[in-house]
Amino acid sequence: MAGRATPRGRPRGTIEELPSGGLRASVYAGKDPISRRRHYLRETIPAGPGAKKAAERVLRRLNHEIDEQRSPRTSATLDQLLDRYLETLDVGATTHRAYTRYLELHVRPFLGKTKAGAVGAEALDSLYAELRRCRDHCSGSGKRVDHRTPRGHECDERCRPHRCRPLAAATIRHIHFVLNGAFSRGVRWRWVSVNPVEFVAPPAKPPPDPQPPSAADAARILNEAWRDPDWGALVWLFMTTGARRGELCALRWSNVDLESGTVTIRRAIAQDGRALLEKDTKTHQQRRLALDTETVEVLRDHRERCVERARAIGVKLRSEAFVFSLAPDGATSLVPGSVTQRYSRLAARLGLETHLHNLRHYSATELIAAGVDVRTVAGRLGHSGGGVTTLRVYAAWVSEADQRLRSAAEVSV
Repeated sequence: MAGRATPRGRPRGTIEELPSGGLRASVYAGKDPISRRRHYLRETIPAGPGAKKAAERVLRRLNHEIDEQRSPRTSATLDQLLDRYLETLDVGATTHRAYTRYLELHVRPFLGKTKAGAVGAEALDSLYAELRRCRDHCSGSGKRVDHRTPRGHECDERCRPHRCRPLAAATIRHIHFVLNGAFSRGVRWRWVSVNPVEFVAPPAKPPPDPQPPSAADAARILNEAWRDPDWGALVWLFMTTGARRGELCALRWSNVDLESGTVTIRRAIAQDGRALLEKDTKTHQQRRLALDTETVEVLRDHRERCVERARAIGVKLRSEAFVFSLAPDGATSLVPGSVTQRYSRLAARLGLETHLHNLRHYSATELIAAGVDVRTVAGRLGHSGGGVTTLRVYAAWVSEADQRLRSAAEVSV
């Protein structure tokens, strides 16, 4: 038995008889916005005397589910919902820009023109599957080339055949968070009736994998960096304070007290394309760091060099000058991205596979290995949560330090 219910007032779809004697209700639910494949809702009803009436009830329910999902209270698209949500989102400027970019690159091209109320859990699952396939959303033809720059150029060894790489799980989780917030607001504003993101599981949070350089590699890095004393002083400060890249770029001489041997982290430099923005720290809190004697001497020597450069152009080094600057008077900060690139070139010359953020890990693990408690390490790094984040990331080093302390205690007994 097979038939399509088309008369007015009757549910859409078909009820077909299976070889087993059971019935299957099937309703067309539209095309998947990612894969463009036709999608059907289907449900099987076991054979029996009431199977036909049960199948008709199922058919009506499937139609109702589709209509509920695809009949939003407004005809607004997902693009419009996201635009409105971003207008009301209360986060830092750099976080806001990051979320905006994620949506422009990975969500709007696929689902932006779809009515917000028509976006279902299956569409979001398909979207996440695409993000796990290729972060560049290639066609899969295999003929694409990843050029070293979008500007006009002559191709060299840096322009290579495209290789699909998945979008990082952490980035997909950020996208999931933003979509969940947008649809939650949409439900509150009565733009949509349900939040489909609640029915979609984001990627699992990747386990922490800090990879600090070894003591020997750290020594090699410092020796190479000290070829330029200013650059060496900056790398040294990364290692000894564990401060974030933007925080050291924003450090001013007014935040450095060489007499008491302390540095106060108050601000950070962020990038928006080529523009630089001075903002609060990541946790919106300032912190005061005690410096060891060697670091105080490194900063004292660095300040003398800065004073001499300012004097050479006939000005006095102001207290508000940036500690690390390419300008003789310290009037401008370093560019965080340029600092990262310079460090990457340094590591490449040494044949090391590492990146700048690993110096932050190096500082943390050295403190833990020295027996400093987790809360103090968390305070120096600027971790929120009273040490929870620090313990989660550096659990292996904390465990190792505890084992050494126990062994030492047993020996002393």
